[in-house]
Amino acid sequence: MILSDDELTRYARHIVLKEFGGTGQARLKAATVAVVGAGGIGSPAIQYLGAAGVGRLILIDDDTVEPSNLQRQTIFTTADTGIAKVDAAAAAVNRINPHVSVDTYRQRIDADNVAALLAGADVVLDGCDNFTTRFRVADAAHAMKVPLVSAAVGQFEGQLATYRGWEADKPCYRCFVGEDPERAETSCAEDGVLGPVTGVIGSLAALEVLRAIAPFGDDPAGKLLLIDLLALRFRTIRLPKDPGCTACGKSGTSR
Repeated sequence: MILSDDELTRYARHIVLKEFGGTGQARLKAATVAVVGAGGIGSPAIQYLGAAGVGRLILIDDDTVEPSNLQRQTIFTTADTGIAKVDAAAAAVNRINPHVSVDTYRQRIDADNVAALLAGADVVLDGCDNFTTRFRVADAAHAMKVPLVSAAVGQFEGQLATYRGWEADKPCYRCFVGEDPERAETSCAEDGVLGPVTGVIGSLAALEVLRAIAPFGDDPAGKLLLIDLLALRFRTIRLPKDPGCTACGKSGTSR
């Protein structure tokens, strides 16, 4: 991928990093990232991925912008109320960086469309708000052998991990959460969430997407980052591969 003069200027602070450089920037330009959920996590992630120069973004969300979103979903403005989130987010990306192409899908992911919606992605970022969708996205990414960056938030806490479960020593999403997609769930509307918490987690998720495209530093796969912003505490734990996992274990098969 050849960078234009405008791109060389725009991404100069990336290119000067010896761990990233022009090669890393060219990889971003050539990459496609699917973002599932344009809400609290997707909002900052989409902005940073667009600004960073990811060549193509696939935005998937079936929701519209509501006033209650605006306290944390900073990619939107009051004027976006009632507009499809993917459309408002795409417009924001176009304002941030004209070198990024955006495909939008105002759809809820289900068993029939997940493979088609994620097709062509080099990395999948899942910031959705329900386990059923998370399982479908995780299973599809695993079957496609596409790195999955999975992030979640609640109140003052968040978690983040990168999954490449098809590799012999790396866990998949099901190794972590098990086999119960129907577990009881609560929402931000019920429990609340402090706005900047989504900004922190979403920004870190964007960072891990960039790392998956143009590797730098330590490999995060097989680790889970736990963040407690009430106590301002960050903790990383190892995620072992489950040999009995039905998706990636020795006796498992890709779904």
